Amino acid sequence: MAEAHARPLARLIEELQKLPGIGPKSAQRLAFHILRSQEEDCRSLADAIVAVRTQMRFCSRCFNFTDAELCRICADPRRDNSTLCVVGEPSDVIALERAGVYNGIYHVLQGLLAPLEGIGPEDIRIGELIERIKDGGITEVILATSPTPEGEATAQYTQDVLQESGVKVTRIGRGIPIGADLDYVDQISIAHALEGRTQM
Repeated sequence: MAEAHARPLARLIEELQKLPGIGPKSAQRLAFHILRSQEEDCRSLADAIVAVRTQMRFCSRCFNFTDAELCRICADPRRDNSTLCVVGEPSDVIALERAGVYNGIYHVLQGLLAPLEGIGPEDIRIGELIERIKDGGITEVILATSPTPEGEATAQYTQDVLQESGVKVTRIGRGIPIGADLDYVDQISIAHALEGRTQM
């Protein structure tokens, strides 16, 4: 049976399917969109993909993605350098920055502890975090890893490691999202919400 698509189009669909969250139908839809686009738009997209792969690197201080020695957050003199927020991935920094309420600095672990997958403390940036704390100036570490089993394990391990450092270690609030109906919220989220209750 003959292939449904010409080889260049089939290859593009195959490559697009490798992206997270892109299934066969989405990949085909994107491929046809690209096929119908102006050539200059296609070249611009291709150039942007190559540039992000060749020009981006990790910030030498916080391990966020950057195109310079320091990321824009670390290089910003207006940031509060005494408060350090620990996250799992660079995408977490974007999510927290989008909220617009945090003015401290970050430390990106570049992963979370996952013993079943063979990912231990030596595989993420815990050692570099300890060194940053030793350098002084940081008074509070906010653990902002995701509320998944891996995120919780990473937060607990990090808290244990920093226990003797003398810095205040806090965890981001967890619980019931705004607008949620209690009937539909899972037991773990309800438990966290009750444990983390605050006085009004």
